[in-house]
Amino acid sequence: MRIVSNAALDLLRRRKVRRATAVPDTVESPGVSPDRAAEGALLRERLTSALVELPERQRIAVVLFDAEGYSHGDIAEILGVPVGTVRSYVFHARRALRRALGVFQEEEG
Repeated sequence: MRIVSNAALDLLRRRKVRRATAVPDTVESPGVSPDRAAEGALLRERLTSALVELPERQRIAVVLFDAEGYSHGDIAEILGVPVGTVRSYVFHARRALRRALGVFQEEEG
């Protein structure tokens, strides 16, 4: 009798192991996918080349403001220009970057 009950228990255990639900296609992996990594690298490359094309003062102003988090007043002190000029530099730099990266968005979209 014990042999039969052990065989039945073994059979139940094997069936539990073999029962698996399929992973839905909509589940994403926790890491960054290769296509996302490639897109990010391409965007960084395009952004770097677009920044190089900006006039020096615009490039400095937009990087200090958007990337480093400096205020317009702090940037004005660093560059030795009025606050309004810094606002103008940031505005024109962003517009130029938008134009340069707009091509990137059209290619990706």
